[in-house]
Amino acid sequence: MAVKIFLTGATGYIGGDALFVLSQHPEFEFSLLVRTQEKADKVKAQYPNATIILGELDDSGLLREQAAKADIVLHTADASDHEGAARAIAAGLTEGHSATRPGYWLHTGGTGILTYLDSEAGRLGEHAGKEFDDYAGVDELTSLPDGAFHRNVDKVVLEAASDVVKTAIVCPPTIYGTGRGPVATRGRQAYELARLILRKGYAPIVGGGRARWNHVHVADLSEAFRLLQGGEKKDDDELWGARGYYFVESGEHVWGALARGMAATALEMGLLEKKPEDHPLDKDEALEVAGFEAVSWGWNSRGRAQRLRKVLGWRPRAPTLGESVPEILEYEKRRL
Repeated sequence: MAVKIFLTGATGYIGGDALFVLSQHPEFEFSLLVRTQEKADKVKAQYPNATIILGELDDSGLLREQAAKADIVLHTADASDHEGAARAIAAGLTEGHSATRPGYWLHTGGTGILTYLDSEAGRLGEHAGKEFDDYAGVDELTSLPDGAFHRNVDKVVLEAASDVVKTAIVCPPTIYGTGRGPVATRGRQAYELARLILRKGYAPIVGGGRARWNHVHVADLSEAFRLLQGGEKKDDDELWGARGYYFVESGEHVWGALARGMAATALEMGLLEKKPEDHPLDKDEALEVAGFEAVSWGWNSRGRAQRLRKVLGWRPRAPTLGESVPEILEYEKRRL
């Protein structure tokens, strides 16, 4: 019998790549939430056997209905910030399932939730020693302050967890690598950094430039989703609910060092006309020249992906962020 997956964000970067990986499993049957017919046509061209559900995240009744029908909900479309969509999915899964036939919810959060330590302290571009642990320190992650980014939606997911609804919050950090989805194939933080370097010809240094953030290749993130939907450990309490909180990272970078390295590589590749200099940015200027992603270059977000490694044997295998810098620069050069 086919496993029914309802996926939001098939036209997005995360959801599109996850769909590419999961679609290689013939036992899965997909219903895909898509906002417009134009995008639906692109998705259908790549996945002719998928069922397209035209709608938006504000269509609570539609989300509720689809979640009730699905065996697994993979929520990637604005998942970490759209509280209404999360509540609709929670309600649908609860209504459509039982303790003998639970529904599974793979929810995409984000490690921006860890930046509250810097934002509350008004700290920008300074190294912070705090590193979160999703295995030994999972209780801390499921009880972060209400003022932290994404926390309001995290709470909806955690409160929905039960014998009927099995939840897993998957928190990626900076994501890089060319996505394999039908529409969006580009990450945000590292790509906006490359775009600014190519546009301005300098290395942007936010604050002191010493803030650190984890990263993961989009292909390794999709592998994490694939492992989580697997049936062999569906009853493991380490996977779901109060303990089902996952970082997905393959290492960390220092934002200032990444900016300088990326600028130097751009020069070597002939993408800049002269040697790039450091250009300091405070919070306001960062917002002005590159939006919110630029402010994140001054904050720390550090968490070890222990749970995926220990419980599911996940191992990142894709190229590192450093190895991917030329690809990122070439991608942004084409866009410009």
